[in-house]
Amino acid sequence: MTGPLEGIRVLDASTILAGPLVAQILGDFGADVIKIEHPTKPDGMRGHGLDKDGHPLWWTMVSRNKRGMTLNLGKPEGAEVFKKMVAESDVVVENFRPGTFEKWGLGYDVLSAINPGLILLRVTGFGQTGPYSSRPAFGTLVESMSGFAHLTGSADGPPTLPAFGLADSLAGIAGSSAVSMALLHRVKTGRGQEIDLDLLSPIMTAVGPGVIYADQLGIDQERTGNRSSNNSPRNLYKTMDGHWLAISTSANSIAERVLRLVGHPEVLDEPWFATGRQRAAHADLLDGYVGGWIGERTRDDVIAAFEAAGAAVAPVYKPSELLDDPQVNAIEMVTTVDDDDLGPVRMQNVMWRMGVSPGSIRHTGRSHGADTDAVLGEFGYSGEEVRSLHDAGIV
Repeated sequence: MTGPLEGIRVLDASTILAGPLVAQILGDFGADVIKIEHPTKPDGMRGHGLDKDGHPLWWTMVSRNKRGMTLNLGKPEGAEVFKKMVAESDVVVENFRPGTFEKWGLGYDVLSAINPGLILLRVTGFGQTGPYSSRPAFGTLVESMSGFAHLTGSADGPPTLPAFGLADSLAGIAGSSAVSMALLHRVKTGRGQEIDLDLLSPIMTAVGPGVIYADQLGIDQERTGNRSSNNSPRNLYKTMDGHWLAISTSANSIAERVLRLVGHPEVLDEPWFATGRQRAAHADLLDGYVGGWIGERTRDDVIAAFEAAGAAVAPVYKPSELLDDPQVNAIEMVTTVDDDDLGPVRMQNVMWRMGVSPGSIRHTGRSHGADTDAVLGEFGYSGEEVRSLHDAGIV
């Protein structure tokens, strides 16, 4: 087996970034993913990020385990090809603006009539309905609206956006979960369904309890920088040799070990030390103790001392350092995959390790339309029919 989703066919008609990540995860765990791109307007993901010798590296990763074909869904002939593929597929992922699929005659009512077991995942910024549904939206906008930007940054500084596709990535992971649930529902009932996934909901969930705080207490959480309002010591601390270390003491027992280690066991007897929230109110004192101790030692010495004491610590890594981490390598969080153009490349492995039906990375992202003819042949198109579709600009 290539994974628990072996035998499931996914048509990935989505672009940057949440939809393609959904399809990547499904492909990682065995699904046959067919990536559909416009014949003359490739997925903009190909132009995102850095490249090596003209080969886009982010694309190489996020389009792994996908076969690539071109198809103009906006042309009636292209829509007919898509319908024929839908009849023999299990999942469609799309992230066009609401109403676009319907305009092309590919609404869920049409597709489910062709294939009652079809699961259609629709990824948008704000959902298929509501006053914002027609707005163009990107992850940056929902990272701003979700409360993430409001909470991120120093207390006296501006709100801060992430330097990567956080909202899209969270939605991609959530979308793969939603599709898996729909597949299980289909096993029980024989019926597919339409899934309406907006980018805002997953990151709102990740941000935490701000909504219930606002509702029940009438307060908004504020930025605290690298500190936490829930526990202390919790911060980034600089070592003698110029490295940064992260410490968190969510568990009281860890907080006790840290303060004993840095030479201040007396604070354990303070009444306010008993809970994380009370300790957070004394963060200046605790950060002074911890930061002073760490600042007199090297990174390796601090990590060794924390490990010996059973306290939690981790270095602030650059990606190059992550590649050399012994834990990352021991359980293969990063793996090496052969690419036709780049040779061996290292990238993030599948996200979880299943004991009986593990996923795998079978190949990297393909070139534009690399598998068009082969895929059409699998759906019954003759060589002459394929040539006609090429001549008409449909593929």
